[in-house]
Amino acid sequence: QVQLVESGGGLAEPGDSLTLSCAASGFIFENYWMYWVRQVPGKGLDWVASVSGNGHGLYYADSVKGRFSIFRDNAKNTLYLQMNRLKVEDTARYYCSRDINGKDRGRGTQVTVSS
Repeated sequence: QVQLVESGGGLAEPGDSLTLSCAASGFIFENYWMYWVRQVPGKGLDWVASVSGNGHGLYYADSVKGRFSIFRDNAKNTLYLQMNRLKVEDTARYYCSRDINGKDRGRGTQVTVSS
Protein backbone atom coordinates (compact mmCIF):
# COMPACT_ATOMS: atom_id res chain seq x y z
CA GLN A 1 0.00 0.00 0.00
CA VAL A 2 0.99 3.62 -0.38
CA GLN A 3 3.21 4.88 2.40
CA LEU A 4 4.57 8.36 2.92
CA VAL A 5 6.83 8.85 5.93
CA GLU A 6 8.04 12.34 6.77
CA SER A 7 11.05 13.16 8.92
CA GLY A 8 13.43 15.98 9.69
CA GLY A 9 11.23 18.31 11.67
CA GLY A 10 12.17 19.82 14.98
CA LEU A 11 12.73 23.00 16.91
CA ALA A 12 14.43 25.88 15.15
CA GLU A 13 15.07 29.55 15.76
CA PRO A 14 14.05 32.29 13.33
CA GLY A 15 16.55 32.43 10.50
CA ASP A 16 17.57 28.79 10.85
CA SER A 17 17.34 26.10 8.19
CA LEU A 18 15.78 22.65 8.24
CA THR A 19 15.43 19.96 5.61
CA LEU A 20 12.42 17.69 5.64
CA SER A 21 12.38 14.30 3.97
CA CYS A 22 9.57 12.06 2.84
CA ALA A 23 10.19 8.41 2.08
CA ALA A 24 7.64 7.08 -0.38
CA SER A 25 6.72 3.48 -1.13
CA GLY A 26 3.92 1.42 -2.59
CA PHE A 27 3.60 3.33 -5.86
CA ILE A 28 5.69 4.40 -8.84
CA PHE A 29 7.11 7.54 -7.29
CA GLU A 30 8.48 9.14 -10.44
CA ASN A 31 5.04 9.07 -12.07
CA TYR A 32 3.53 11.43 -9.53
CA TRP A 33 3.63 15.10 -8.87
CA MET A 34 4.38 15.44 -5.16
CA TYR A 35 3.45 18.14 -2.72
CA TRP A 36 4.27 19.54 0.69
CA VAL A 37 1.38 20.89 2.69
CA ARG A 38 1.27 22.16 6.25
CA GLN A 39 -1.25 22.62 9.00
CA VAL A 40 -1.45 24.74 12.11
CA PRO A 41 -3.68 23.36 14.89
CA GLY A 42 -7.24 24.50 14.41
CA LYS A 43 -6.73 25.51 10.80
CA GLY A 44 -6.97 23.79 7.46
CA LEU A 45 -4.19 22.37 5.35
CA ASP A 46 -2.15 24.91 3.39
CA TRP A 47 -0.29 24.02 0.22
CA VAL A 48 3.41 24.85 0.43
CA ALA A 49 5.13 23.53 -2.68
CA SER A 50 4.82 21.16 -5.65
CA VAL A 51 7.27 19.27 -7.79
CA SER A 52 6.66 17.38 -11.02
CA GLY A 53 7.58 13.75 -11.49
CA ASN A 54 10.85 14.57 -13.22
CA GLY A 55 11.69 17.29 -10.72
CA HIS A 56 11.66 20.12 -13.23
CA GLY A 57 8.26 21.62 -12.52
CA LEU A 58 8.41 23.62 -9.30
CA TYR A 59 5.76 25.76 -7.66
CA TYR A 60 5.67 27.54 -4.32
CA ALA A 61 3.19 29.34 -2.16
CA ASP A 62 3.95 33.06 -1.99
CA SER A 63 4.60 32.75 1.74
CA VAL A 64 7.62 30.49 1.20
CA LYS A 65 8.85 31.53 -2.24
CA GLY A 66 12.55 32.35 -2.18
CA ARG A 67 13.06 30.61 1.17
CA PHE A 68 11.93 27.02 0.61
CA SER A 69 13.04 24.57 -2.08
CA ILE A 70 11.24 21.37 -2.99
CA PHE A 71 13.18 18.63 -4.74
CA ARG A 72 13.15 14.89 -5.15
CA ASP A 73 15.43 11.92 -5.66
CA ASN A 74 13.51 9.42 -7.75
CA ALA A 75 16.25 6.81 -7.38
CA LYS A 76 15.65 6.90 -3.62
CA ASN A 77 11.88 7.44 -3.78
CA THR A 78 12.35 10.44 -1.54
CA LEU A 79 10.89 13.93 -1.51
CA TYR A 80 12.59 16.83 0.25
CA LEU A 81 11.80 20.32 1.45
CA GLN A 82 14.75 22.58 2.16
CA MET A 83 13.56 25.38 4.41
CA ASN A 84 15.80 28.41 4.82
CA ARG A 85 15.35 31.67 6.74
CA LEU A 86 12.64 30.10 8.84
CA LYS A 87 10.04 32.37 10.39
CA VAL A 88 7.85 31.92 13.44
CA GLU A 89 4.87 31.72 11.12
CA ASP A 90 6.36 28.62 9.48
CA THR A 91 5.51 26.70 12.63
CA ALA A 92 3.20 23.87 11.56
CA ARG A 93 2.95 20.17 10.98
CA TYR A 94 4.36 19.42 7.53
CA TYR A 95 3.05 16.63 5.36
CA CYS A 96 4.10 15.24 2.03
CA SER A 97 1.22 14.34 -0.19
CA ARG A 98 0.35 12.84 -3.53
CA ASP A 99 -2.34 15.44 -4.06
CA ILE A 100 -2.32 19.20 -3.64
CA ASN A 101 -5.15 19.13 -1.11
CA GLY A 102 -3.31 16.79 1.23
CA LYS A 103 -5.93 14.07 1.21
CA ASP A 104 -3.31 11.41 0.40
CA ARG A 105 -0.64 12.41 2.86
CA GLY A 106 1.66 10.92 5.46
CA ARG A 107 1.52 11.42 9.23
CA GLY A 108 3.64 14.52 9.08
CA THR A 109 6.57 16.00 10.95
CA GLN A 110 6.35 18.95 13.33
CA VAL A 111 8.33 22.10 12.70
CA THR A 112 8.42 24.65 15.49
CA VAL A 113 10.15 27.97 14.97
CA SER A 114 10.61 29.98 18.12
CA SER A 115 13.13 32.28 19.69
